[in-house]
Amino acid sequence: MENRNTDGLRDIALWRTFLAAHRAGSVSAAARMLGLAQSSVTAHLQTLEQVVGEPLFVRHARGIRPTARADRFAAGLGEHFDALGRALGAHEADLPATIRIGGAAEFLARVAIPALAPAIADGLRVEATSGLAEDLLDLLRAGSLDLVVAAVRPRGRSLPAAAFVDEEFVLVAAPSAGVRPSSGLAPHALDEVPLLAYARDVPILRRYWRHVFGVRLEREPALIAPDLRALAAAAVAGAGATVLPSYLIADELADGRLVILRETDDPPINTLYLVRRPGPLGAEVAAVDRALRSAV
Repeated sequence: MENRNTDGLRDIALWRTFLAAHRAGSVSAAARMLGLAQSSVTAHLQTLEQVVGEPLFVRHARGIRPTARADRFAAGLGEHFDALGRALGAHEADLPATIRIGGAAEFLARVAIPALAPAIADGLRVEATSGLAEDLLDLLRAGSLDLVVAAVRPRGRSLPAAAFVDEEFVLVAAPSAGVRPSSGLAPHALDEVPLLAYARDVPILRRYWRHVFGVRLEREPALIAPDLRALAAAAVAGAGATVLPSYLIADELADGRLVILRETDDPPINTLYLVRRPGPLGAEVAAVDRALRSAV
């Protein structure tokens, strides 16, 4: 069965970008108007030109100039989009804003959501999305998210980013693992202890071994689980040793379910960045920003 876009609604986001570019006269101005990255606006226009089958703008040094057909499209669509915007604006004026945040699932669960709980109870609406940093930054560029806590700093200047907090990583196990904690613990003391890893290539463990022990980790993990909370639970249950960010296991360390096997003044750290969408920072987004910073 042929899947045809007969009513054009599938491309409504592209036409919205087209109208903004037509009215603004430049890609950068349209990006600011829509709260998108310039690269996203360019991609929307290129996709729409492929759909239409011909160029809609002529690029020049000072911006973009619409073609005759683009002018006809704008004349036919403009008043309808404006009417739709007024109707939706009147409806949404009575609704609290929804702030869309992204981050690692563990950080959202342990830090972000609890930090935002008082504001949520007071009426703030939050939609949280978990995933890998690069995927979340792509959603931010596309305008699908408002804030992202990412373990990588975005390239370029299209996304405003600021260092947020440093995660400290610690080597831990349950007391039942039988490893005596020591500031001089050597890696061979763990030879008989199963290792619990986030991924098959053990990136967190490998980094810890190199940074703290000064040697290359050559062992295979006994458990692979792509969720740090699962690794923490496995360690508490006595499955073996693992390396985790200290914030994630603060309760387990405080009550003795886990112990730090090697204390060090120079732990491996991982800087998290708070990245927001381009454009003005609304009151609700600013409030979420403050709440997250206060929590860490």
